Amino acid sequence: MPMNAPTSTVKLWQALRDKPLGKLAFSAGASLKAPYFVSVTPYVKELEYGHAVVLGPKWWGVQNHIGTYHAIAACNLAEVSMGILMEASTPGTHRWLPKSMKVDYLTKAESSLVATARFKEPVDWDAITTGADVVVVIPVTDRNGTEVVHAEITTWVTPKPRN
Repeated sequence: MPMNAPTSTVKLWQALRDKPLGKLAFSAGASLKAPYFVSVTPYVKELEYGHAVVLGPKWWGVQNHIGTYHAIAACNLAEVSMGILMEASTPGTHRWLPKSMKVDYLTKAESSLVATARFKEPVDWDAITTGADVVVVIPVTDRNGTEVVHAEITTWVTPKPRN
């Protein structure tokens, strides 16, 4: 499927990303839209249709009892990247909600993390006329590029009701 017209999220990203502190401002705005995500202090590094890269710094607020990145904090980072991807990719004719999340904890995460979200399969938005599952795959890697968490988040996508 060809890429859709840029969403308002992508347009805002494109307007801010190359400006001084633009990525930081975009990331802060995303956190304000979903305040729970502030706990992982997400920083959006890359964003385009079907692709989002979000950094999660390691700081005391995301550490567990052994000083590594807490497993649920890594899940939150994965969910942030999925949400950014869905906001950037879902056309204005549709809406989405997270439906389920499958997570594999592969190894201890001892550094800051990077969550890279992408669609598991290409999405034909025009074919979604009543509702469909759209799966987002998110490998979460440490500073060495080792995948420490693997997440798949299923979203439920429906057309927006007509007014």
